[in-house]
Amino acid sequence: MDQQAAKIAAGDMTAVESMLIHQANTLDMMFNRLAYQATQSEYLNERDAHLRHALRAQAQCRATLETLAEIKNPRPVAFVKQANIAAGPQQVNNSVPPSCARESAGNPPNELLELKDGERLDTGTTGAAGRGDPPLETVAEVHRPRHAKG
Repeated sequence: MDQQAAKIAAGDMTAVESMLIHQANTLDMMFNRLAYQATQSEYLNERDAHLRHALRAQAQCRATLETLAEIKNPRPVAFVKQANIAAGPQQVNNSVPPSCARESAGNPPNELLELKDGERLDTGTTGAAGRGDPPLETVAEVHRPRHAKG
């Protein structure tokens, strides 16, 4: 046992692979034997029991062969820096900001509006209300409803 443990620790998996192959062969033989017994059964409950055990042996055989395949060809491992698990909407902003193609000009200083040829100055005064926009008046008592609702 110590020698097998030392081999496995060194990375030699031949003993484990051999054991898994033998287990898969045994489970396959069990499946075939139980399936045959199910076809030869006269009673429904016996047939059901044999088929259930046969299908369990088949599932175990598949799992054993899958384990063997995983040992022979392990899946690539991905080391993820951040796992984003949320029950609702989630936004993650942890990417590298894009580099600028040109330098930013910064904030240019505000320039005073000066009278130059072709420019209009803002005088700051409002115009008189026209016909379409009369000044707002209060509602007189004549226009109010007799009984207030609500």
